[in-house]
Amino acid sequence: MSHAFDAASAASETRKAEEPRVPGLLGVIDRTLRRLNHAILVCGGIALVAACLVLSYSVVIRYVLHEPTEWQDETAVFLIVGATFLSAAGVQAKRGHVAIEALTGLLSPAVNRVRLILVDVVSLAFVAFFAWKSWSLFHEAWVDGQISQSTWGPPLWIPYVLMSAGMTLLTIQFVLQISQAVLYGPWAAGFAGRKVGMGADLNKNRDDAAALSGAPLHTKTGGHR
Repeated sequence: MSHAFDAASAASETRKAEEPRVPGLLGVIDRTLRRLNHAILVCGGIALVAACLVLSYSVVIRYVLHEPTEWQDETAVFLIVGATFLSAAGVQAKRGHVAIEALTGLLSPAVNRVRLILVDVVSLAFVAFFAWKSWSLFHEAWVDGQISQSTWGPPLWIPYVLMSAGMTLLTIQFVLQISQAVLYGPWAAGFAGRKVGMGADLNKNRDDAAALSGAPLHTKTGGHR
C-alpha cells in the first residue's frame, strides 16, 4: 500500500532527471508502460483517498449514528487491493520496492550487475507464478459465481482480477527491465538511477558530497565508476 504513495511523491523529482531513451521495440514498450504506470499511479492515489473516505464514513455511521454497515469495509479493501497490486509495476519501474543492498559496496561493479540481473530473474519467476495463480483464482470465482461471505456479498472476481492484472503488469515490467539490462546495460534498466525511499536519499547525499569535493559521482550512464 505504501509504495503507491512513495512512487507518487517521487514522480516530480524523477521526471526532472534525464531518463535514457531505449531504442527499438523495447523502447516502444518501455514508453507505453511508463504512460500506463503513470495513469495507474494517479488512479491508485485517488483510490487510496477514496478508501480513507469510505472507512471514515463507516466509522461515523457505525459508532456515531449506530446504524449497521454492509458495503463500506469491503469497498475499502477492494480499493486498497487495486491500488497496491496495480501500482506494483510502476514502483518497480522506479526501482522503488524494498531491497537489501548490504552487498553492494562489497562487490565489484561487474559482479553487482550480474547479481542485480539474477535478482530480477528470481523475482520474475515468483511474480509470474503469482500472476498465474491469481488468474486461476479469478477464473474459478467467475465460473463458480463466488461471492463474499458478508451480508453485502460482492463477487470475489473483483479483487482477483485486480490482483491478476497487477501481477501481470509487474511480470511484463520485469521482463522489460531484464531485457534492457542484458541488451543496453544497467542504466537502461533503472539500476543506476535514483531510487525511491531512504536508499535514494543516502545515494543523493553521497553524490552531493562527492560533487562538492570533486570526487567521482556514484552513478553514470552505463553503470558505476
